[in-house]
Amino acid sequence: MQLTRNPTRSVRIGSITIGAGHPIAVQSMTATHTQDVAATVDLVNLLVEAGADVVRIAVDSKKDADALAEIRRQTTANLSVDLQENYRLAELVAPHVDKIRYNPGHLYHHEKEKPWREKVKYLVDVALANDCAMRVGVNCGSVDPAKKAKFDERDSLSPMLESALDHCEYLDSLGFTRYCVSLKDSDPRQVIEVNQRFAEQRPDVPLHLGVTEAGIPPDGVIKTRIAFEQLISRGIGDTIRVSLTVPNSRKPEEIEAGRKILADIAAGRVRSVVDYGLSTLNIIACPSCSRVENEAFIELAEQVKEMTRYAQDHQLTIAVMGCRVNGPGETDDADLGLWCGPTHVNLKRGGEPIGAFPYDEILGRLKQELDALIAQQSPAAS
Repeated sequence: MQLTRNPTRSVRIGSITIGAGHPIAVQSMTATHTQDVAATVDLVNLLVEAGADVVRIAVDSKKDADALAEIRRQTTANLSVDLQENYRLAELVAPHVDKIRYNPGHLYHHEKEKPWREKVKYLVDVALANDCAMRVGVNCGSVDPAKKAKFDERDSLSPMLESALDHCEYLDSLGFTRYCVSLKDSDPRQVIEVNQRFAEQRPDVPLHLGVTEAGIPPDGVIKTRIAFEQLISRGIGDTIRVSLTVPNSRKPEEIEAGRKILADIAAGRVRSVVDYGLSTLNIIACPSCSRVENEAFIELAEQVKEMTRYAQDHQLTIAVMGCRVNGPGETDDADLGLWCGPTHVNLKRGGEPIGAFPYDEILGRLKQELDALIAQQSPAAS
């Protein structure tokens, strides 16, 4: 699948560049104590070996900053630093990293009387002096209090969006454009909506995608996958992180999951119905997992692809899902949806159930329904 990407500008982070059509970068973050230099270096290198393009390290004190200097000496990885709540640490850590991440909602935790623009100007000066990129990291759980007060308490997305847009506008006014933005929530639906809204207004700004507190695999991977599918298929997203609750020794799983999700989206193997913006037939099939109850699903997906070649020029979506857990709901948005049980395949048309058919009969019935939809699209039918 040839994915169209938003025309974001390029942002260099150490040895890689994101945006402007560059490959989507995959990131992770250390979970070791930063002052444990040996453990942190080992984890950074483990993540790089797994294919991490950028590794983020949290720094919350001067001792952490001192440790970061030694970590930098022991690895060539592209390092990002999470400033946590103390923005003043930037000048101590910037010489040792390739990117600085700050949270607009955390700028109020120190020097509360000082305007946020003055603090951001300081961060820009530090970044420029040390050849660093920046990320404006907006989180649902730590939104700028001034923004939050402007909106209904039930509206968690508008404060995030306005905060991100304001910071982008101010960074641009300073002539600093080497930044990306992230807007994260623990609910993938919220992540999809807020990132779509941001991309509509600032298609030029590279976006880092992630679902906070995604959780333990496989559920954490599935939640993240759904958000990424909906966004990346629409051209939104220049760098990603899959945030999983796993021991440090298993942190490379975040990189492996991210790479697999990207490959699956490009191949049309998705868990949710996505809009690739095609004017032709769109066949999507979920990646198989332990929930699949009949391995015939994999062969069926290939058979559907082959059988429907004659309909290539028709703008229709066919979804083939492998299990009863995700299948019923995630075929609703397809023109024709199949979800596979142990002995039968359930067929839906536009979200409405048609029936359950044996595996050796489903292709014939699918063709009947597909032909009917094509007939509806023809000029004679209209």
